[in-house]
Parts: sequence; C-alpha cells; structure tokens
Amino acid sequence: MKRSPRQLRQLERSQLSRRGFVAFSGLFSSMVLTSQHVNADLAVNLNVNPFTLGVASGDPDHRGFVLWTRLAPEPLEPSGGMPIQNVEVHWEVATDEQMKSVVASGTHVARPALGHSVHVELTNLKPDRWYWYRFRCGDAESTIGRARTMPHPDSQPEKVRFGVTSCQNYEQGLYTAYEQMAKDELDLVFHLGDYIYEYAAGRNGKVRTHHGQEIMTLDDYRSRYAQYRSDPLLQNMHAQCPWILTWDDHEFDNNCAGEISEQKDVDPVDFMVRRANAYQAYYEMMPLRIAQMPTGSDMRLYRSAQFGQLANFMVLDTRQYRSDQPNNDKKSPLNEAAWDKKQSMLGREQRGWLSSQMIQSQANWNVLAQQVMMGTVNRSGDNENPQFSMDQWPGYLYERKQMVEFMRDRKIANPVVLTGDIHTNWVNELRVDDRNEGEATVATEFVATSLTSGGNGTLKPKRLDAVLANNPCVKYHNAERGYIRCEVTPKQWKSDYMTVDEVTKPGGKTFERASFVVESGAAKVHNA
Repeated sequence: MKRSPRQLRQLERSQLSRRGFVAFSGLFSSMVLTSQHVNADLAVNLNVNPFTLGVASGDPDHRGFVLWTRLAPEPLEPSGGMPIQNVEVHWEVATDEQMKSVVASGTHVARPALGHSVHVELTNLKPDRWYWYRFRCGDAESTIGRARTMPHPDSQPEKVRFGVTSCQNYEQGLYTAYEQMAKDELDLVFHLGDYIYEYAAGRNGKVRTHHGQEIMTLDDYRSRYAQYRSDPLLQNMHAQCPWILTWDDHEFDNNCAGEISEQKDVDPVDFMVRRANAYQAYYEMMPLRIAQMPTGSDMRLYRSAQFGQLANFMVLDTRQYRSDQPNNDKKSPLNEAAWDKKQSMLGREQRGWLSSQMIQSQANWNVLAQQVMMGTVNRSGDNENPQFSMDQWPGYLYERKQMVEFMRDRKIANPVVLTGDIHTNWVNELRVDDRNEGEATVATEFVATSLTSGGNGTLKPKRLDAVLANNPCVKYHNAERGYIRCEVTPKQWKSDYMTVDEVTKPGGKTFERASFVVESGAAKVHNA
C-alpha cells in the first residue's frame, strides 16, 4: 500500500517516539493509581460551593450505576480552585426524592491527581428501580440527581425510552434542546461524541465564547469541560437519568485517526502527550467506571449495556484504533484506497469484541452506539461525480462490508445503528452494498443531528432531492438542530426526530419534526 506523506512523516519518528511515550505513560499511570491509596486530609475549608459542575450518573447495569461529581469552587481556574490535598466527599442514595429513605451511603476521597473528581460505583442496588442521590463536602450539599438501574439481564421489559445526541459546540448555540429532553421522561441518554470542542476562543461563533486558546494541557482540557458543564440546562439533563457516553474527535483533536494528527508538523510524542491529557480530563469529567480509567494515552471506552432481554447496547470507539483516513481525508469516490483491506475503523481487538458481543446476545434489539455514519451515502447526489466522506465508514469499506455481512449471515436480531458526528439528521437502511437497492436491508441507522454545532440549521439541506434520489439507502435527511427520542418495545422501535427552531438566542422551541418505525424482524423503516 502506498503511504501518504502524512503517514510517512509519522513513521519516520514513530518507533523512537513511541518507546519514549510508553515510558511516560507507565510513569503517569503508576502515579495516578498510587494516589488512589493516599489517606485523605479530613478537614478542608471551602468558602464557596464546590459543586458548581453539578452531578451525574452513568453506565448503569442491573446492580447499580456510577455517581459523579467534581469539586470545583472556581471551575475555570487551574485545578478548579481546589487546594492540592485529598478531600472527603460523602454520598447518599435514596428511594425517594426527599432523600428520607437512604439505602446506600459512604465516603469517597476526591484526589488532586484526578482533578478532585468523584466516581462512586454502586453494585448492591435492586434492578429496574429509580433512585435519587446527592453529595456533601464539609457544609456544602450538591443538588439531588436521579438515576436508575437496568432491568435484570433475564427479564423481559415492556419498553425503554432514551435520547440520542452529539456535537454540542458551546460557541455555536444554546443548549435549548436539553430543556425539552428533560421533560421526555427518559430512562437513558446516549451521547455519541463531540461533547466539547477543542478550538481557541472565538473560532466557531459568537453565541458564546470558549475560555482560552486551543486546548493542549490537562488544565486546558479541565477548564474547557468545566465551561461546558457549567451550563444549567446540560447540568439539569445530567441529573435526570444515567448517561452512556463515547467520544469522537473533538474531545481530543479534530479528525484524529488513531495516533495520527490531521496536522502535518505535529511531533508524535507531543501528540500522544496531548492525547493523554485529553483522555484523563474525559475520564475525570464523565460518569465512567474505573475500568475506563486511562493508562496514559490509552483508554478503553468500548463496552456494553444490557436493558434486560429487550436491548443490548454496544458502545463503540471509532477514533482511538482507526487507520488514517484514505485519500488525504478528502471527499472522494469509492476507489481502491477506500476499499483497502488494511483499513480499519475499529482495530482488531475491538472488532473481535463486537463480533463476540453480537454472537452471544440474546436481546431482541442489538444496538451499535457509535460515532460516524455507516450509510454509504454519495454526498454530492451526483452519480457522475460521487463524493463520499473518507472520515466516515465509506473510507473503511472492506471492514464495513464484513460487519454487515456478519450481521446478515449470523442472523443478528434486529440490528440498529445509532450515530452522531455529521450535524444533520439521517435515516438509512443499511445493506452490504448500500448502492444496490435490490439487496436485502440488514440493519437500520438513525443519525442524530448536532445539538448546537453549526448554529441554526435548515429544514431542507442543499441537494436534498438529488441525495434522496441517488442514494437508495437514505429514507430521511434534515439539517435542523436537535436530538432523537427513541421508544423501544419487543415489537417495535420508534425514533422521533426532535428539532429546535432557534439555538443562537434564547426562546427556541423544540418539537417533533418526524417519526420513524422499525418493526421487530423487519429492518426496513417506515413513517410512524
């Protein structure tokens, strides 16, 4: 395979650089893990509220979930304005909103090495129940959050309701959609990446302004997350129900591919040090289990969540292990580079894990929650001059073909793909070859638009008629902002495309633009 100049530059320095960074990663990881065993300083005097970033829960199973907060009395300051010492944080879980019937409680040590973040993993709760929780630090008390456990793996739930969102650029819009999402009475939220944007202040818009320059250091990433998490609508939605999150590129660096930067002159060691900073800040700021704690520049984020026998959610990471985008990451025809057998979006280990998950699943619906569009869509709408995104699955066609064939041949029950990234809404029927309308539909893909990224959208995207006419897999396309609200039963999957009429100023309204249904046993989609 002929390598691009970008790849050659990386290879020239990668072996020595990689050895040096591995040594750095090992030292960093040992420092963080060692800090887990340091005794807490019992007394700390905080003159202001340390719970400015709110509370959250995440990664639920039938025994419990993760409770999260981070102590940050001055959230945009280095270290959140906290002293460099360990601090005890008390937590409580109750069966009522008034926190009178406490069923679990304890103390967690918030350490400077992890930005005074708190991750409490609960494992002894009852399945399929709602709980309420709060934190205390000194005389300060957090808001009360709500979380739920998943049904028992052998149970047969009647339904699950969840939201799907991604791409919430702080500078380009207000988080108005979360106001409606909080009213939707959801069991879960799936956030599919681009939770933050790494760009310098003022680059992306004037609705709101990022704090600081393009983020590089650990303090930079911490401050950027803190700025996003200071938004009251985002905080409130995190407090409503558990979130299951994965990243895309902007949590680290735009269009990154594995260990390769899109920039031409980035030193590989500097790039991996920056990735270690990004990954640690991501862990610190998300309700993730200790199994997801990064080891230097590596962090296993792919994992699964089971809602009884109703749905098996397989959460993927399509950034950390992927090959470099072919064709210099430019929209291109489906040429030899796009079909290269060595191209991988998932990497060998994650791909094997996914195959095993699908084979072993006994769920009625098998759901891939991932980042980039799987539908092979000619974005130009012109079959004489086809243009496919090389950053999405069309740039990794051989692996995509194998995956869809696997679902078809192994008769995986009701596969559904949930996707973010693209800042537009799509409904796609997935085939081994999406361009061949005569092939059987294997799976359905629901693509959520951005929550804010891109500013106010439009009802009718450019070239809409041509895109629909020349892409038989595409059943719906829309360029407004919003999210997807899903309700799933053993017999039917329903996706409501919730759109916002205004994100660049207050007062926007969120409403149901379109709804689509997939019947169990039939991958084809139709209007609700």
